[in-house]
Formats: sequence, structure tokens, C-alpha cells
Amino acid sequence: MADFDPSTLKLSPDGLIPAIAQQHDTGEVLMLAWMTPASIARTLAEGRVVYWSRSRGAFWRKGDSSGHVQRLVEMRIDCDRDCLLLRVDQTGPACHTGRRSCFHTALRDGSEVAIDGGAPPS
Repeated sequence: MADFDPSTLKLSPDGLIPAIAQQHDTGEVLMLAWMTPASIARTLAEGRVVYWSRSRGAFWRKGDSSGHVQRLVEMRIDCDRDCLLLRVDQTGPACHTGRRSCFHTALRDGSEVAIDGGAPPS
């Protein structure tokens, strides 16, 4: 076992790394968001997931405004060290649309199909 060194992560030119959130007990993929070394450190210290909002240019702790909290169960680093997998315990929906997962649209036979009972995208 080695101590985690955030400087070993491969960040994008703007200092970000993609992070995929997955429900720890079911394997359901919930969302993708972006993190910085500082948001990773905050997440590890607090036990609640903190992302970087590209649109607001600010930290965003999941659930602070919605109540839909993501508690970190485990953080994994992919083999290239350029993506994170966050195994979380999600309270309520993960998607800002109110759906459980952001991945609620499937491509089937060239068409977009809503897979969670919502309307297909227009």
C-alpha cells in the first residue's frame, strides 16, 4: 500500500479530472462530474463528494442545496490515472433533472429512448 499522491493524477489542461459516481451496492452508474485535486482532498477529508462546477467556477458539494447527498464509500483511480470512480451511497436522485441517474436516455436502433419513464429528449 502506498500513500496517495494527487500529483500523480493526469489532469486536463484546465486542471480537472472526470469522476464517475456509481451506487456502491447496486453498481448503478449515477453521473459524471469533474474534480480538482482540492475537491478530491475535500471529498476524502469530509466523506461527502465535492465536485468542481465548470459553469460556476466553484466547488459544489453534492446535496448541499438539493439534499441529495453523495457519501463516499470508496474512491478508485483508473489504470491511466486520468479518471476516477466514486463508489457512493446516494440519497435521492443524482441527476439535476430529478431522475435517479443522469444516464436516463438509451440509443436503440438509432433512436433516443427514455429508460426511466420520463419523456424522450426533444
